[in-house]
Amino acid sequence: MTGRNATYRVSAYNTSKLSENKIHDDTVARKYGFSGGLVPGVDVIAYMLHLPVAKWGRAFLERGLIEARFLKPVYDGEIADVQGSESEGTLTIEVVSRGELCATGSAALPASAPAVALADFPAVAAIAERKPVSAASYEDGRWLGTVPRAWHTAEARDYLADIRETDPIYAREGLGHPGLLQRMMNKALVDNAILGPWIHVGSRMQLLSAADVGDELTARAKVIGNYEKKGHRFVELDALVVANGATPLAHCHHIAIYQPREQAAA
Repeated sequence: MTGRNATYRVSAYNTSKLSENKIHDDTVARKYGFSGGLVPGVDVIAYMLHLPVAKWGRAFLERGLIEARFLKPVYDGEIADVQGSESEGTLTIEVVSRGELCATGSAALPASAPAVALADFPAVAAIAERKPVSAASYEDGRWLGTVPRAWHTAEARDYLADIRETDPIYAREGLGHPGLLQRMMNKALVDNAILGPWIHVGSRMQLLSAADVGDELTARAKVIGNYEKKGHRFVELDALVVANGATPLAHCHHIAIYQPREQAAA
């Protein structure tokens, strides 16, 4: 990205039409008042990541900070304009689609990656048998693990195509896109409970090291919030995404509505 302002245009794609989370299914999403299935928040933040990576390159992948809040849905096949404006080292980012402000956020490049101790995030396994979600699934203070996941060469390439990423840095340097780390945050939720339709509403991600294609990823997540607001049930996670059991890749704060009010009242 050059200059103080930039726009990156994406033809949005719903990568989760067939996922367990039926908020991405057109029919179910309409029952919740949406126009169709939602493009996943983790993919919207992947669109947003294009601008800081274009600006700062590999340095951002090694120590960049991004925050995002999702305000309105982005829908499959619609154009999403990712708009960036730089001021005093901070890149303010907005996602606009169908004339609506859908997401806001910011990105910055700290002078160095903050020190995060692996020992402060104990490795735990995902539960052996998932049960239907309840408040007990995400008790405050509980540690959540994930089933390990790796995106090898072909899968990593397909992922870049799915999120419409055009930056050559990932293929050129064999790097995993940081949007994959956000997918691990979702896994911390879905690997530990059987959820109904649910919605990712916001994230903060401090990158600590660049991921390589084929890294085996896990998330070590602590529940730091489980509460009701406007009839929705929210969960907040503080987590470390780790490569190959040894290398911290990102320190993340993840917020989701795990029971929308229509479901909570059912």
